[in-house]
Amino acid sequence: MTTPTAVLASTGLFTPPESISNEELVASFNAWVERYNAEHAEAIAAGELEAKAPSSAPFIEKASGIGSRFVMDKAGILDIERMRPRLRRRPNEELSILAEMGVNAAKDALARAGRTPADVDGVIVACSNLQRAYPAVAVEVQHALGIEGFAFDMNVACSSATFGLKVALDMIHGGTGAILVVNPEICTAHLNFRDRDSHFIFGDVATAMLIERGDRERTRDAWEVMGARLVTRFSNNIRNNAGFLNRAEAEDEAAHAARMTAPDTDLLFIQEGRKVFKDVVPMVAKMIVAFLDEHRTEPAALRRMWLHQANLNMNRLIASKVLGRDAEPAEAPVILDRYANTSSAGSVIAFHQHHEDLGAGDTGLLCSFGAGYSVGAVLMRRL
Repeated sequence: MTTPTAVLASTGLFTPPESISNEELVASFNAWVERYNAEHAEAIAAGELEAKAPSSAPFIEKASGIGSRFVMDKAGILDIERMRPRLRRRPNEELSILAEMGVNAAKDALARAGRTPADVDGVIVACSNLQRAYPAVAVEVQHALGIEGFAFDMNVACSSATFGLKVALDMIHGGTGAILVVNPEICTAHLNFRDRDSHFIFGDVATAMLIERGDRERTRDAWEVMGARLVTRFSNNIRNNAGFLNRAEAEDEAAHAARMTAPDTDLLFIQEGRKVFKDVVPMVAKMIVAFLDEHRTEPAALRRMWLHQANLNMNRLIASKVLGRDAEPAEAPVILDRYANTSSAGSVIAFHQHHEDLGAGDTGLLCSFGAGYSVGAVLMRRL
C-alpha cells in the first residue's frame, strides 16, 4: 500500500483590530515606573527595594526587532492601574474568545483553498495557552465550523504549530483526508507588562493551516510536505507555572489570592533570555542541518526559511549558521516589526505573508522553537 502524500493546501490569518506601538507601550510602562519609584522612595533610598528602570522604544527594537504588536484589548494593557488585557467573561453558551479567533483563521484558510467544512475530517488546536482544560477548544472550533469527524487540543508552547502540523502529516500518511491545524494565541494575557525585560515581547493573533491528501484537487498555493522533524529537551529557562493545581498549593485563602493576582507572579510568562539565546540558537541550527541532510537537501537549495518570530537577532544567527553566511532579508522574512512574538503562530504568519513569489519546485523550511526546549521543522516544496 502506497503512503499518501501530504499537501499544505492553504493558510489562514486572523489579526486583531487594535495595535500598540513601542512608543505607546513605553509611555504606559514608564508612567507606572515613575509612580512605583515615588511610592517606594523611602525603601529604595534605604536599600530595601531596587528602583524600577524605565524602558524605551530604541531599547526594545535593538533587543528584539519588535516595533509594534496587535492585541485583543489595548485599553486594559495601557492602563497603569491594570496593565493586562480586559477580556469579557463569556457565558458557556457563547463561543469562547480563543475559539472565535481560531474559527476566523480557519475560515480564511478554507476560503483561500476553495474548500468547505465538509472537506475537513479533523481539527487540531495547537497553541501555547489553552483557555480551559475541557471541553477541548478544538471541539468547539469543530462545532462552530460544522465539521464532522474529530478534534483535540495540544500544547508545545511556541512550537505548537509545527508539532501540530507533524501530527496532521502522520494522520494524512495514515489515510485521513484533511486536517485543520489552528493556532489561536492571546499571548498578552500571560505577559507581565510590569517587567522591563519582557513587557514588549508578545502580541495576539490566530493562524490556521489546511493539510490534506495529495491526491485531492490541487489548490493554488499547494505545497508538498516532504517531511517534518521534532526535538525536545527539558529546560526551566522559559516557563509558565499556571495550572489547575495552583489553588491547592497555598496554605490559606489570603496566600492564594495574593499569588493569583500578584503582577510579578510565576503564574505568568518567565524567561532567562540570555540563557535561552545561548542554548536555543545552536540547538535549532544543528537540528535543521541534520534534518536537511536526512532529506538530501543542501541548505543552499532552500529558497526560504520561515523561522519562529521571537527575536530578530536570534533568527539572523540561526539562518547564518544554517546557510554558512548571512541570510538575505527575503531568505528569512521577518514579521516581528508589526506582530511581535505571537508564539506558535509566528512562523505561520511569516509563511502566510511571504510565499506567493516562489515558484513550482522551490523548497522552503518552516521552523519553530521555544519552551521545552522544543524545536519543530517542516520541509516543503511548492507544487
